[in-house]
Amino acid sequence: MIREAVSEDVAGAAETLTEAFRDYPFTRHTISADDHLARLREFQRLFLAEVGLPHGRVWVSDDLSAVAVWSTPDSGGADGVVAGLLPTLVNLAGDRADAYASAEKAMEAHRPKEPVWFLGTVGVRPRARGRGLGRAVIRAGLREADAAGVTAFLETATPENVRLYESLGFVVTAEYDLPDGGPHTWSMSRPVGG
Repeated sequence: MIREAVSEDVAGAAETLTEAFRDYPFTRHTISADDHLARLREFQRLFLAEVGLPHGRVWVSDDLSAVAVWSTPDSGGADGVVAGLLPTLVNLAGDRADAYASAEKAMEAHRPKEPVWFLGTVGVRPRARGRGLGRAVIRAGLREADAAGVTAFLETATPENVRLYESLGFVVTAEYDLPDGGPHTWSMSRPVGG
């Protein structure tokens, strides 16, 4: 069963996202290899606890094997929170802080200017993959975006993810290599109703 997350889910959801992003090209490029998993876990915990839950929408499977975190147009102060977290995020990036900053700047150029539902992160624990949980937590957000009459948007750094998102109605709006040897990245948008 898919449900909206509560604060008690943060630690388990952060662990799920850490497992899901363990070898993800973007996080490997933007978060230091030194104690990488602990840095990644804290990054995900902060995003869930400080951005997703208070200023967006988060869906999880009952057992926390799947998580999707969205920012919404009515997030109410999420940008200010992210700006306030910037020193912490730079610290977590460690020796990849410059790569993190240049990646964000490059991606910003391809982000929509109009209000969107932004799928900031989604992940499934490796042992739970192939059961449709990722699609289910994403669809929960897409239903809400459709009901609000707002386009959905995301970024991804693997071709496998592109195919998954295309099957959910997303289309590629930009394709580019991140600077400083970063991974190939796709920006994707989904119109209301898919």
